[in-house]
Amino acid sequence: MLRPSQSYHRDLQFRGFVEGLTCIDESSQPLCHYFGGVPYALPPIGPFRFQKPRSLPPCYRYGTKANPGRFSGGCGLCPQGTREGIDDAAWDEDCLQSNIWVPIGEPPTGGWPVLFYIHGGFLQWGSPNSLDLRALLSESPTRCIVVAPAYRLNVLGFLASPHVLQSCSDYAVNLGFWDQRMALQWTYENINYFGGNASNITIGGYSAGSHSVFHQLAYDLGLPDEKAIVKRALMWSNGPGMQPKSLGEAQGQFDELLDVLKIPRDLQPAERLQKLRAVDTRSLIKACNDIDLHQFRAVTDGFFVRHGLLDEISNGVFAQRMKRRAINLIIGECSDEHFVYGTWRPPKPGYDNMLQRLEADYSHEACKVLMSQYFPNRKLPQKYKSWQAAFGHIYADVQVHALERGMVDALVKHGAGDLIHRYRIEWRAKCVDQQMPRNWGASHASDLAIWFYGNGSRLSEKEKEIVTKAFHEPLSTFLRGETMDWGTAHTLQLRTLKSDGTLAIEDDTRMHEGLNLWNSLKKVGATGGRKEVAKL
Repeated sequence: MLRPSQSYHRDLQFRGFVEGLTCIDESSQPLCHYFGGVPYALPPIGPFRFQKPRSLPPCYRYGTKANPGRFSGGCGLCPQGTREGIDDAAWDEDCLQSNIWVPIGEPPTGGWPVLFYIHGGFLQWGSPNSLDLRALLSESPTRCIVVAPAYRLNVLGFLASPHVLQSCSDYAVNLGFWDQRMALQWTYENINYFGGNASNITIGGYSAGSHSVFHQLAYDLGLPDEKAIVKRALMWSNGPGMQPKSLGEAQGQFDELLDVLKIPRDLQPAERLQKLRAVDTRSLIKACNDIDLHQFRAVTDGFFVRHGLLDEISNGVFAQRMKRRAINLIIGECSDEHFVYGTWRPPKPGYDNMLQRLEADYSHEACKVLMSQYFPNRKLPQKYKSWQAAFGHIYADVQVHALERGMVDALVKHGAGDLIHRYRIEWRAKCVDQQMPRNWGASHASDLAIWFYGNGSRLSEKEKEIVTKAFHEPLSTFLRGETMDWGTAHTLQLRTLKSDGTLAIEDDTRMHEGLNLWNSLKKVGATGGRKEVAKL
């Protein structure tokens, strides 16, 4: 529970009554309202494990006036790979809930702007419970409702098998993305009860959340206009990624998991699914940590993730759809992303170990390109201190630097440049020293203290001035849907927060390097995709 705070009740009309918190300062002045762990779908547990999320029925009520639903905690913690500080006793597969932060005071005409924020964590771990937006909503220029959903991660959110998919109607793939979409639909249908403007929703995310934003935007752009929700997007420290693996390639990972769990492969698909649903949570997560292909990510299913999705960027379809709906995008990076990326399950030293690690995330053909680009002699280049350091750079290039540039370049070439607003961060707040070494500089996630005004840590008055001028003044305008002064002369320029805290408008010196990798991957279809039969 956030402290200090006071009880806060709200009438959600036909959805019933809820009790949240009003966060207050030391002088008992209100900072914002908070509702933690508000369900947006029915629990995906028991026989509903590995099923698409189920919407709340029309008769669903959160509580009554006499006994309101109490939402002062947080979302359920989706089971995830064991990490320091994460207690598996806190895991809860019943995690399809959102935390909702609301500004103090009367909303503007039409309601507060809404930021639908997707947390990061490589799609393997993380939680919206790490957000602390009290300072953001009380001290910064940014005033909006923030809806931050939990969603299924790793094996629970992204297990894929074409054999099971073709045989079992109660099984689906890309469940983490479907969860996010359900939460977004819930936000569209219910946020007005919290004082929000359902016609002014920005989707944003950090890291894997940013990658998710790309896929949610792509899905939204593929819908008829009357079903579209997204008005604009924020992609913080991640790009589109590569075309996800095919369903066929994902089957190998599925089989590897069955072997570790001692589930016979020769069982009928429905029997395999039944046994997977019966495995206790801890054993399931442990098995994922024991297999070589340990990263569970999206697959190209032809439904949520279209075949040739990234071809739509290269051939102009994506740009034309963004232009037709006037979807503005803020997208950018930190200067030293690679330090943090190098810590996420790095490979053991050696060429073959590096290849095996990369294949946990990317298609075999894409990995062949990456290995030839970075290790042409099958040896560690002198510019990298270790294989782990090399891994950090590769991961950062693929997840952020290179593919982000490929996407931006294609959007500009196809006439959507006026919708793109790019940034680069080379500065970090003092409070970040408590979380990562100072010599890592502006590494991945160090800028969460910028975007969320400390995110629970205290910024100095000088730091508040820096982040307000650099990003929060234009961001507040962006979220309202008004014309934003980003300062760049053309789209390929960057709004850069320099290491000394000054703001600069600069040309992108890494564009050529990024496009080289983008184009190399495109040749093998890693930024496109071959068609295959998919069950819709």
